[in-house]
Amino acid sequence: MDNKAVYWQRIRSFFLVFDAPLSILLFLIMSTGIVTMYSAGMDFPGRLEHHLRNIVIAFFVMWFVANIPPQTLMRFAVPLYTFGIALLVAVAMFGLVKKGARRWLNVGTVVQPSEILKIALPLMLAWYFQKREGALRWKDFGIATVILAIPAGLIAKQPDLGTTILVFVAGFSVIFFAGLSWRLLGVLVILGLASLPLVWQFLLHDYQRHRVEIMFDPTVDALGKGFHIIQSMIAVGSGGLTGKGWQNGTQSHLEFIPEHTTDFISAVYLEEFGFVGAVFLVVLYFLVVVRGLMISANAPTLFSRLMAGAVTMIYFTYAFVNMGMVIGILPVVGVPLPFMSFGGTAMVTLGMGAGILMSVQYHRKLMKS
Repeated sequence: MDNKAVYWQRIRSFFLVFDAPLSILLFLIMSTGIVTMYSAGMDFPGRLEHHLRNIVIAFFVMWFVANIPPQTLMRFAVPLYTFGIALLVAVAMFGLVKKGARRWLNVGTVVQPSEILKIALPLMLAWYFQKREGALRWKDFGIATVILAIPAGLIAKQPDLGTTILVFVAGFSVIFFAGLSWRLLGVLVILGLASLPLVWQFLLHDYQRHRVEIMFDPTVDALGKGFHIIQSMIAVGSGGLTGKGWQNGTQSHLEFIPEHTTDFISAVYLEEFGFVGAVFLVVLYFLVVVRGLMISANAPTLFSRLMAGAVTMIYFTYAFVNMGMVIGILPVVGVPLPFMSFGGTAMVTLGMGAGILMSVQYHRKLMKS
């Protein structure tokens, strides 16, 4: 075999682990994000370059994780979960405080440990249910709930409502896919609804209650917390059918949209590309969720099926909550738009999730062969 053939064989083997449909969808979302970031980050020197760096890092993380068989990933479940809980305790004891929240650790670089639990928690729960496959009892779901409640409670105390929601959804989706009955799910929904007054009164912070109130009527604090929602909805509405055009969004470039390279980047996108752009983006995320569920349904083991399902639900929750808060149907909770918003930790976490999906799919095909 000549050198050129060896070279192309190595390139082919590098990309073998990538699931083609999922890779194409993520490429389209990331490309859309880069185009939007170029416009949104014009007033932030170096923001686009840092965003591209984060994408490159996430790509190699995705490739690395995709090469790890699900059976090997299982071995990291308990250590990673334990490490994540230890970091959350460290945050509670001596974490950095920014804007009234204690969410970060300085370990030479500033990191947000709660991001780790978005992967570590479903990994731990999937490992737990795999160990009890075929002999699940009620108490197992109770223990799983405790495993879920510990990190969710620590993150909620920081406080960080957005990450709490994402971690809870990641963990609960594993419990649900593991065989939680619809009858019990109905009971939990009823209990959850009944407990809302207590949650509102005793568990939510004042600023969190204020955010919910503003969701229903942002004009009650039009120049304060409601300013974000009002300006975001103006941007989205002014985009019309086809948008104002790339780099022509007035709300973002005149600095009316807050955090327009992070949490509100979808407002920039919708203003510049309009309803047509919105449909395009929603379809992409929808297809990512569909592909993730297909990978989950075809997974050969309970562990890989639960992990793939949990990662898919994380993607769905990210996209739904971010777009929901931008158009005013959900409170502002600081959730980035997957693979589009600026943020290194979130980008790497999402890349790791994609790697898990690809690992499940790739190694399933190897097992079949």
